[in-house]
Amino acid sequence: MQLSEINLNDPEVFQQGLHHEMLATIRRHDPVYFHPEDDGPGYWCVTKHADLITVNRDYQTFSSAAKGVNIPDPQPEQMAAINNMMLYMDPPRHTRYRLLVNKGFTPRMIGQLEESLRLRTRAIINNICEKGECDFVEELAAELPLQAIADILGVPQEDRRKLFEWSNTMIGFDDPEFQGSREDGERAAAELYLYFNMLAAERRKEPRDDIVTKLINAEIDGDKLSEQEFDMFALLLTVAGNETTRNATSHGMKALIEHPDEYRKLVDDPSPQRIERAVEEILRWATPVMYFRRTATADYELRGKKIKAGDKVVMWHISANRDEEVFDDPYRFDVDRWPNEHIAFGGGGPHYCLGANLARMELRLIFREIVTRIPDMQLAGEVEMLRSNFVSGIKRMPVTFTPTAPLPAD
Repeated sequence: MQLSEINLNDPEVFQQGLHHEMLATIRRHDPVYFHPEDDGPGYWCVTKHADLITVNRDYQTFSSAAKGVNIPDPQPEQMAAINNMMLYMDPPRHTRYRLLVNKGFTPRMIGQLEESLRLRTRAIINNICEKGECDFVEELAAELPLQAIADILGVPQEDRRKLFEWSNTMIGFDDPEFQGSREDGERAAAELYLYFNMLAAERRKEPRDDIVTKLINAEIDGDKLSEQEFDMFALLLTVAGNETTRNATSHGMKALIEHPDEYRKLVDDPSPQRIERAVEEILRWATPVMYFRRTATADYELRGKKIKAGDKVVMWHISANRDEEVFDDPYRFDVDRWPNEHIAFGGGGPHYCLGANLARMELRLIFREIVTRIPDMQLAGEVEMLRSNFVSGIKRMPVTFTPTAPLPAD
């Protein structure tokens, strides 16, 4: 493939799985490649593992706040809202916000969730195990992160499907199944925003032992989250916590089915160490968020390329996680790969994923339950991919397996 054949603007390229060859071509021939845009100035593609870490950690030169984290520039009316979301902040404002929201994500808080999520995982498998077939995405992969987010935020479990539908609409703006326009995505965001605004108002009147209550009362040196800041964080947590773990789970199961020897390794030995290593490989393989964009605040040289102040700089995590200089045989799915220095959660720096420990815990729970109870899952139809160049998503994945009896709830 030639550089002239590359088009990372086209979401169908990603839906059809052609992006890996394109990104490998960039890594090989021009790792800091300037990619043209039909309706924009173009952008620099950062495709190597080491370069991505460099850019991601240098928040002074490469800003999230300037023009957001997606390739298209946000509209001026959008900036006012997204400026209050942690993802779109730079230090020191980001540091202050992160210190406040960290109050709800301490290791102790996450650890307290593990037993309840283990029981929820068992119930999720119980719901499908006797049927011998299911849509893996909707009936299995989506359920644990949805239930976890509902528990964390104190959302009634009967409302969790609303969160699923809102986040799908917000993320799937390039997929005609989910919406026909960005206005639909903005409407879903507004509905989700209003929902959490009302939930926070309830917790102010009647506090509970949940993260919503902790967040609205979190205080450092007299500083607290504003109402809008809380609402935007809840929106971010819903989308990030739901979409990413669901898609990592789906990609992980697809990889295990397509690599039966690796599946068998986990079935034969679902020990904590092996499951943990498998989860890291699943995260590398899936890379649910394929890129984040930054905007250069000053002139900068990277691999001899002259990046100008104001230029778009796009960090392709999906490429860095296949970097041949870092990963031996990077297109081989290996549940025993170690060390595994993937950057599915970001390459360090201030924007390292707040929910990384929660996501790892959910993935450990769901895959241990699957491999110990469903040792022979197979694809039973077409795997439908999300049409997006931002989120590596699977919409549907029909599977079959030998029916098994449910286990006791506790």
